Amino acid sequence: MTIWGAALTLLVSTYTGQASVPGVAVAITKDNQVVAVQGFGHDSAGAPITEHSKMAIASVSKSFTALAVRQLADAGRIDLDRPVFDSRVTPRQLLAHTSGISDRTLPEKSLPQPSSPAEAVERAREVLRTAVPDGRYRYTNTNYHLAARLVELASGEEFNSYLKKHVFEPLGMTETVAISVTPRDLPADYRRGHGYAYGFSVALPEPERFVGGSDGVITTAADMGKWLAAQKKLAPADGTGWAADAQGRLRHNGIWFTSTAGQLLTPSGYGIAVMSNSGFTLGHEGTYELENAIADTLDGKPAEISSYRLPIDLVLAGLTVLSLVLGVRALRRPRKRHRAWQVLRLVPLGVLLALPTLLGMLYGGGRDITFYQLMHYSLPLVVWLGVSSVVNIGVAVSRWR
Repeated sequence: MTIWGAALTLLVSTYTGQASVPGVAVAITKDNQVVAVQGFGHDSAGAPITEHSKMAIASVSKSFTALAVRQLADAGRIDLDRPVFDSRVTPRQLLAHTSGISDRTLPEKSLPQPSSPAEAVERAREVLRTAVPDGRYRYTNTNYHLAARLVELASGEEFNSYLKKHVFEPLGMTETVAISVTPRDLPADYRRGHGYAYGFSVALPEPERFVGGSDGVITTAADMGKWLAAQKKLAPADGTGWAADAQGRLRHNGIWFTSTAGQLLTPSGYGIAVMSNSGFTLGHEGTYELENAIADTLDGKPAEISSYRLPIDLVLAGLTVLSLVLGVRALRRPRKRHRAWQVLRLVPLGVLLALPTLLGMLYGGGRDITFYQLMHYSLPLVVWLGVSSVVNIGVAVSRWR
């Protein structure tokens, strides 16, 4: 059975065109039935995206980890409300991101990366010792790295093997695997995702990161259909591993620097999974908008798709050119006094150096990001600030002498 039609095809085509996304895969379920799986566009090797193309689902993986913890809790092997790892933090608080741990207390991307959940626990020992769960929501991958270790300790199995044996195989998800480190552990038939800048998508390797338990599931649209079809029985009443939005939809989104994904359960009984091979960038925060548009269409509501990805990059390109022109013009002018004012020309450099921290604090809710990852997120922003910094330093030096 399929419900795919012209309206949904138009939505996805509009999305991929406006946002310059090379490839998208979609799975749709109704109650416990898979009603559509479809691929659009191409992968980084030029092959068509199909329902069997391996794609990253990034932090959508957290719902799988939450299920594993709940399975062991139901079996009496994990007490969701008993503190773990010699801390005051409980498994329930880890899953709900209310552990007191955050990217500010443990910058999980900037620090040396672990290679296993056990190493992730060791990296977090000091933070765990001082963490004070206060009920406040602080999203961080560390919580789910620690949850993966709980699964290992309670089951006696390696985390990725546990998912394979107790989650993927029972659901018939034969094309799905879980990995620990990117890009090292990616399967051979996984094709690189893409970075984006100035209207162009370029195939890039995902930056090296530990993703065990937090965002390491690689799957296909066909398998995500099976996963969504099972959610009538599996989705937790408390939303653990999922989150309710303003429309009462349960969902979880996922972002890599070279891929994005999302899953959505509607009150009307539809399940929607979207995976794209284009990364998280300024003006493109994931597949959230496409998920909503598909859900609205299925519920008979008007749906719209828009993307600010290219306009933002074009504005940044214009600012880069303007900074260069004004800088050259300033260098050709006679020297002026008031040397102290030239210190202000160091502002663009200061903003550039502080940008990972600023974005994390002001835009990402305190999330951690390295400078290298920042270039994946918005190369045009880095280029503008870099050009402006060099030009302004040149003018300042020329007028200081």
